[in-house]
Amino acid sequence: MRSLNLTFWHTTPFLLFILFVTPVAIVLFSLTGSYNDNWSHLYNHVLFLYISNSIYLVIGVGIIVSIVGTSTAWLVTNYSFTGKKFFEWALILPLAVPPYILAYTFTGLFDTFGTANNLVRDIFNLGRDFTLFPKVRNVPGAIIVFSFTLYPYVYLVSRMAFINQSRSIIEAGRTLGLNKTQVFYKLGIPMIRPALIAGLMLVLMETLSDFGAVDHFAISTFTTGIFRTWFGLYDINTAMQLASCLLLFVIIFLVMERYSRRKATYSNSMSVFRPIKINKLKGLNNALAFLACFIPIFIGFVLPVLELTYWALNYKLDFFNYKFITTAWNTLSLAFLAAILTTALALLINFSTRYKKNKLLSYMSSFLTVGYAVPGLILAIGIMQFLTFIDKALTIEFFNLLLTGSLVGLMFAYVIKSYALSNSALESGYHRINSKIDDVSRTLKSSGWSMLTYIHTPLLKTSLLTSVLLVFSEVIKELPATLILRPFNFDTLAVYAYIFAAEERMFDAAAPSIAIVAVGLIPIVILTRIIRNSRPASREI
Repeated sequence: MRSLNLTFWHTTPFLLFILFVTPVAIVLFSLTGSYNDNWSHLYNHVLFLYISNSIYLVIGVGIIVSIVGTSTAWLVTNYSFTGKKFFEWALILPLAVPPYILAYTFTGLFDTFGTANNLVRDIFNLGRDFTLFPKVRNVPGAIIVFSFTLYPYVYLVSRMAFINQSRSIIEAGRTLGLNKTQVFYKLGIPMIRPALIAGLMLVLMETLSDFGAVDHFAISTFTTGIFRTWFGLYDINTAMQLASCLLLFVIIFLVMERYSRRKATYSNSMSVFRPIKINKLKGLNNALAFLACFIPIFIGFVLPVLELTYWALNYKLDFFNYKFITTAWNTLSLAFLAAILTTALALLINFSTRYKKNKLLSYMSSFLTVGYAVPGLILAIGIMQFLTFIDKALTIEFFNLLLTGSLVGLMFAYVIKSYALSNSALESGYHRINSKIDDVSRTLKSSGWSMLTYIHTPLLKTSLLTSVLLVFSEVIKELPATLILRPFNFDTLAVYAYIFAAEERMFDAAAPSIAIVAVGLIPIVILTRIIRNSRPASREI
């Protein structure tokens, strides 16, 4: 029994590593295959457009989220101003709004006959041809959408880093003659650079992997090109080759992120750590700080919620019809199952790594988190090919597509995509468990399962709950992988909203969108409590 346990704790991370890597490897392997006429057409006419639009999006979004995320984090951490306590947690709210939902509401608001332009025409009695607001279905519009839904990633990591900075460093800078702005740019930003880059890379991965928003805005990117090639030209091989190009972009970003963090560590000596002094802002500075924090929330959360509420109230949306209830049940049941499965696997992997104290296991465990950076569309393609191969190898009479076209592939994609979220929650929990507890258990000759069941699991109760809620919320919002891997006549809320939006039935898209946003608010409460509890003592001056 002892040897069986040893085998299990060693082999589980290895088997999961193989399963996680295989879909991505299948996509990359397509680059070694032959290239047909469809690829030649894409290469000669649209590939450059895919690359250029993707680069424009990455640069634009990167600049805006860096400015918005770091500046708001700096303000709420170091200054006292009107609404500061509200903004500390409210700045996270746009995380509840997926980019594609903000894109839908922006279209409904700012199109030629959208809510905003209609309101201006009615108030000032202007003609139907008059438009005050510019068109949003373009690259600049997409940059705004991504920036104000994804900046909270940068805000969160920046705020946590600013919170843990010693006041001594700031005061040393001011002693040397630096003003408030110079302290921010010359001390504050460089000290949090590793955390800032990590948050920024996450934003850029989300931007590159998005399908719903860029498709709705009719922007040609890798994701829209992959989808059109597969379902428009019915050419899976060329779609895989196009997906490989996008995957190479992702790998380049990951390598850059790792390289930038090498030797880029900053620390404060605990002996000289002093808590943050909160400086009170008055007059114009107070107003500017308020606006700097309010505008991102207004664009990324308030505007879409107001528009969705307007549609719900004025067009009498039916939230209780059979289609909506069925779709909501599909979504919630899938999300709950994926959350439980992902959390269980993350718990097993983290425990195996800790229990066996093996460097190879640790490396494999870390690699499993890379799945979060792989676009859902690429995962879907790789998983589809992987399951098709297994079905062909295990041909059973009357069940030739036993795995392909089932929920197995969809659940597979959810687990790979969400594992990093679950792992981060459990890793932080394990850091709080003293290793001496494990030593005592070993002395008492407790088995691995006993240690996991009766010692670690109760101590990780909060981390496990956090993991379940984070994965649950992430799965609710997932669109590209769900579009491709879902069984026939099986819809989720994200797919439901996408179909209505694709048909320009924006009012009908409101009901599933409202449900997605409501569920997305759940982890906001968790993140807020984590941040609040992690803050060292501070005092206002």
